[in-house]
Amino acid sequence: MDHETARPAAPVADAAPAGAPEPEPFTTADYAARMAAAAEAAADAGLAGLLIAPGPDLAHLTGYRPTAETERLTLLVLAAGQEPVLVVPTLEAPDAAKAPGAGALTLRDWTDGKSPYATTAPLLDAAGRFGVSDNTWSLHLLSLQRELPTTSYVPLTDALPMLRAVKDERELARLAAAGAAADAVYAQVLHLPFADRRERDVAADLAGLLRVHGHSQVDFTVVGSGPNGANPHHEAGERVIRRGDMVVLDFGGLKDGYGSDISRTVHVGEPGAEERRVHDVVREAQQAGVAAVRPGVSCQEVDRAARAVITEFGYGDRFIHRTGHGIGVTTHEPPYMVEGEEQPMVPGMCFSVEPGIYLPGRFGVRIEDIVTVTADGGRRLNNAPRELAVVE
Repeated sequence: MDHETARPAAPVADAAPAGAPEPEPFTTADYAARMAAAAEAAADAGLAGLLIAPGPDLAHLTGYRPTAETERLTLLVLAAGQEPVLVVPTLEAPDAAKAPGAGALTLRDWTDGKSPYATTAPLLDAAGRFGVSDNTWSLHLLSLQRELPTTSYVPLTDALPMLRAVKDERELARLAAAGAAADAVYAQVLHLPFADRRERDVAADLAGLLRVHGHSQVDFTVVGSGPNGANPHHEAGERVIRRGDMVVLDFGGLKDGYGSDISRTVHVGEPGAEERRVHDVVREAQQAGVAAVRPGVSCQEVDRAARAVITEFGYGDRFIHRTGHGIGVTTHEPPYMVEGEEQPMVPGMCFSVEPGIYLPGRFGVRIEDIVTVTADGGRRLNNAPRELAVVE
């Protein structure tokens, strides 16, 4: 393998945010089509319908994002052949009515002091089996089942795991813009000081730059220096980064409602031969995983391709997580690139490809891009350099 080491070409710490145009808004027709497709998918799966609580599924299907969690029931009811109905508390109905998908559904509100479950029950098949969004409160589900004791429920992850997996062109454009913003953040952070700073200070830089580049929500800023890099989900802490450290950077969040997620590994000062070698192996494995992306091939083949490279070079037992996860209105969702996932890849799916090697007590390396399935292969949505970067 050819070793590649890169140093940033010129400081860009004061660069202006990327001037991407505003994304084209989703229309009422877009949300109507999503709800209709979801209801038909439920029927095809043998379900009487879907019950969607506040969270990513509700945002995807209606554009409605309640501003705060509440014990008051909010629930979208979908069933094939029926008009979608969103059950909401009366005091929140004005906000729900402003949601971009509200024109494609009926609002049914309930007031404090009355049972929201009695309001919801007539909308459901009393003996039906329903798919329920994973984050539905047990309080609401058990109360609804008490109202309709012959109903039964299954989580959407089990019943319809691919509900949000295939993105349309406007969703892909938002994911591409989020990926480009993450690339821009990486380009800038390379010019910031690392040596003699705490991990959490670099993490704060990453969070700030994500916001500068249009992110409304920062979901994670992993900064794993030296031995901490051997923990894939290390939380940036008080450890002071030293010259000679490998540093794993993994960061992302939501921009215009869609996710970014990128990982790169840098070295503080010139790396040694083993550090270069491990990084080269991970880079080759990541390329193999991306090359395995194409329609009709099972998701597990991406994991197998990346894992085969790492195993070949003797680090198989040090690759300790799946190769990837889906991304969309959340930064982690189905499909998953892992052994046993036989779901075929479909054009429009988007997911991470992020192999890693983790050497306990020493260092770790991870390289991650978001990839979308195209008609004849895969396309990266991250284009930041993948060679081992030297920082100071």
